[in-house]
Amino acid sequence: MYHYSDTLTQFKRQKEAKMEKIKELRSQIEKLKNEIANLGDMRPGSLTRQRRKWGKEYWQISYTHRGRGRTGYVSDARHEEALRQTEAYKRFKGICLELVDLSVELAKLTDKESVT
Repeated sequence: MYHYSDTLTQFKRQKEAKMEKIKELRSQIEKLKNEIANLGDMRPGSLTRQRRKWGKEYWQISYTHRGRGRTGYVSDARHEEALRQTEAYKRFKGICLELVDLSVELAKLTDKESVT
């Protein structure tokens, strides 16, 4: 037998679950924003070890910035720092993708909330 109170209880549970999901998404978004703030210096690109014809080796960084491909030299002394910066940039890009995914999910939930 169908009861109005059962429907109301089910509606309340759904609403509470939705509000909990919104709270969880906002928490995850804040966590990612804090992670971005703590990344430190970054630069795009990848480092490779190159060798000249006569055998001398050097570090080369290759990257694309504002639609233009670029290359540059990195000294042995700065290699570790440049490597950390490129890894931080890759992490930044990954965080941005996660952030957009979560933000879209949050927007869908809050848009539905305002309609109903």
